Amino acid sequence: MPYVPLEKLVTNEKPSFYKLVLAAAQRANELTQGAQTLVASDSKKVAVIALQEIAGGKVRYEEPKTRGKKSEKTEG
Repeated sequence: MPYVPLEKLVTNEKPSFYKLVLAAAQRANELTQGAQTLVASDSKKVAVIALQEIAGGKVRYEEPKTRGKKSEKTEG
């Protein structure tokens, strides 16, 4: 299996390996479902390709926009 350096995967000051795993898993699922690869790779494993795409800056994790919770008013 090709080695993808961790330094290329986590580039910001506060590295979040959890977010890295989420992004790689989501992209690997997209590749499994037939999405085109964004980088040239010798590997046929979607997890490796997903990590190479992240290392190449083609894929990144974006925080989902959360909706504000409405305050529940109880009548009494």
